[in-house]
Amino acid sequence: MRVGTPLSHNATKVLLLGSGELGKEFVIEAMRLGIEVVAVDSYQFAPAQQVAHRYYVIDMRDGNQIRNIVYREKPDFIVPEIEAIDTDMLLELEKEGFNVVPSGKAVKLTMDRIGIRRLAAEELGLKTSGYRFAETLDEYKKAVEELGLPVVVKPVMSSSGKGQSVVKRPDEIEKAFYYAKENARGKGNALIIEEFIDFDFEITLLTVRTKNQGTLFCPPIGHRQVEGDYHESWQPQEMSETALKKAQEMAKAVTDALGGYGIFGCEFFIKGDTVWFSEVSPRPHDTGMVTMASQNISEFEIHLRAILGLPIHIELISPGASYCFHAQTHSVAPEYEGLEKALKEPNVWVRIFGKPTTRPRRRMGVAVARGKTVEEAREKAKRAAEAVRVIENG
Repeated sequence: MRVGTPLSHNATKVLLLGSGELGKEFVIEAMRLGIEVVAVDSYQFAPAQQVAHRYYVIDMRDGNQIRNIVYREKPDFIVPEIEAIDTDMLLELEKEGFNVVPSGKAVKLTMDRIGIRRLAAEELGLKTSGYRFAETLDEYKKAVEELGLPVVVKPVMSSSGKGQSVVKRPDEIEKAFYYAKENARGKGNALIIEEFIDFDFEITLLTVRTKNQGTLFCPPIGHRQVEGDYHESWQPQEMSETALKKAQEMAKAVTDALGGYGIFGCEFFIKGDTVWFSEVSPRPHDTGMVTMASQNISEFEIHLRAILGLPIHIELISPGASYCFHAQTHSVAPEYEGLEKALKEPNVWVRIFGKPTTRPRRRMGVAVARGKTVEEAREKAKRAAEAVRVIENG
């Protein structure tokens, strides 16, 4: 592996498609290894654009705009960071010789819940919740009737819980349908309706496909969601060895089928020793921000090293936790107070994403913390996050 000089003729170049908070941390790691980074998103001054060498603002679902940038920049690696991308164009670019991370197939299938669920359940035979797909209201109502309440309703293409809801009563059925439709991303118009699983907890198992070291795993990450969106996570999540082994086997099967090199965020429901596969993301996972405190090497550096074919050694150095803070209203150029209080305790860090605008429930930053136990780390991260006040200017 040889790395060139940024902004020179021999630069090793990454084109980042999507420039959110996860992309920002990835760019910082790439900068440390002398990688030139070009960040692309649908709005200006996105978090990763603020730390990249150059950036573009385009319609990410317009494949021709993506193609124009790829041929202008000629990157060594195309790294998607969000779901709302023209994935068909990425497949075309891969056929034309460009390196899509982790692979065009992985990006295409995982950004569409129809594709990944059929791969996992129907092709690989993994245990999943019962599910149906629907586009029309009539199809949706029939699916709910077949599965029986409660059900989980999601757009087939979305992120961070957008459009997701749990339907427990008949009077909630139509509301969930329109909520999912309104919050769908990308080109997918269908919904997935899933059987509600009575699980003990859910985990993210960060799974790493490498060129020379096989498949590696980070310790399991527990997380809590509010209305389908991640609010806090912790590592390690206590679970039985039997369940962990099953999750690792499932994660390896799915990521082997998707191919390529990089980190995958594999999500599972756990009840005792029973494991259900839920979803997979072919990139760093939002719940994995805890690794900035808990591991010797964060998920962002792991992703970069896997892409470049560099050695990876994963160690849990301390129980850790993350806890997000959010905006409440629509505003521009927010400010932040309370950092003195948030950082008062040792082994606590705050990451402000730097998003230029706010909206209700938008994730604006995260606190990460270490503790002697997971419980102590969670309490510290929560106190720190709640100490930060987002001042939303009109």
